[in-house]
Amino acid sequence: MILLELFLIFLKIGAFTFGGGYSMIAMIQYESEQHGWLSQSELVDFVALSESTPGPLAVNMATFVGMKTGGLLGAVLATLGVVLPSFVIILIIAKCYERFKSSRTVGAVMSGLKPAVVGMIGTALLSVGRTVFFPSGLQADRFTQASFWVFLGIFAVSAVLVFKKVNPIKIILLSAAVGIGAGYSLNL
Repeated sequence: MILLELFLIFLKIGAFTFGGGYSMIAMIQYESEQHGWLSQSELVDFVALSESTPGPLAVNMATFVGMKTGGLLGAVLATLGVVLPSFVIILIIAKCYERFKSSRTVGAVMSGLKPAVVGMIGTALLSVGRTVFFPSGLQADRFTQASFWVFLGIFAVSAVLVFKKVNPIKIILLSAAVGIGAGYSLNL
């Protein structure tokens, strides 16, 4: 039953989430919480792992969640579920592109979807940020803990490097090295 559930849930996520992997994080989080598949901490770990491994974020997340909850077959079915809607939609678009590329209705739909995508990405950012920076909720003593300042420093440096257009691979490797070093020295 879990295998069918994984496939159908990730099929739904793949079919109804626009804007790529980041906008899917909120939906993956919701479904994982509803089904008890992942804790908030595990979700953050899977997002970090998905970002650090080759391939699209959504596919990596589906594979990791499927593997954790349903083993190898769960990973295959969750991945197939999240990819299948995009594959079918792209085939249909490719077939009909010439006919609809200048349609005002299609343009209006795309304009309407953009704010929703930004909202979903923002929700995922706030949710993951809350888990990373305030895992036990918002408490005043959190601001005195070294781990908070290390995480905030890594985030700030990463943000600056992204705006300076530093290669993302270098940012990931630098962040991982600082995180490992801080983890060993501060016992995070």
